[in-house]
Amino acid sequence: MIVIRNYKESDVRALWDIRFRTIREVNIKDYSKEQVEAWAPASFDIKDWSEKLSRLSPFIAEIDGTIVGYADLQVDGLIDHFFCHYQYQGQGVGRALMEHLFKVGTSKGIYCYYSAVSITAKPFYEKFGFSVSREQLVEVRGQIFKNFLMTRSL
Repeated sequence: MIVIRNYKESDVRALWDIRFRTIREVNIKDYSKEQVEAWAPASFDIKDWSEKLSRLSPFIAEIDGTIVGYADLQVDGLIDHFFCHYQYQGQGVGRALMEHLFKVGTSKGIYCYYSAVSITAKPFYEKFGFSVSREQLVEVRGQIFKNFLMTRSL
C-alpha cells in the first residue's frame, strides 16, 4: 500500500537519491548522457539541497516504510518537483502522488496547476489532464534541455 506523508528533514538524502537515480536511469532514454549528468550531478551540497526541500515542503510516497517518490505543490499551483523511484515506476506511485496533490490543491483553492515537464514525464502528465502550453528550451549547467510547460485547470 502506498502511503503519502509530509516531508521530514531526515528525508533529505533519500530524496536526492531518488531524483538522481531517476534522472540517470529513466530520463537517459530521452536526454543525452551530458544532459542527465548536468541535470543530476554526481556531487551535491547537502545543505543547499536541504534548504531547497524545506522551501518545497514535498509530499513523500512510501511503500512499507521505503520512500518511493516525492512531489510538491506550491501555493500558485506549481508542481516544481515530481519524482518516482526508478524501480517503482508503473506501480501507482505517481498516480497516488498526483491524486494527493489535486486533493490538497482543491482544499487550498488551487484550480490551475502547472509544471515544467521533461520529455519523459510528458505522457504521464497528459494522463492527468495536463496539456502543453509551450515547448521550451532551458539551460542547466551549460546543457540545453527541451521540456514542456504543461497546465491543467479544473
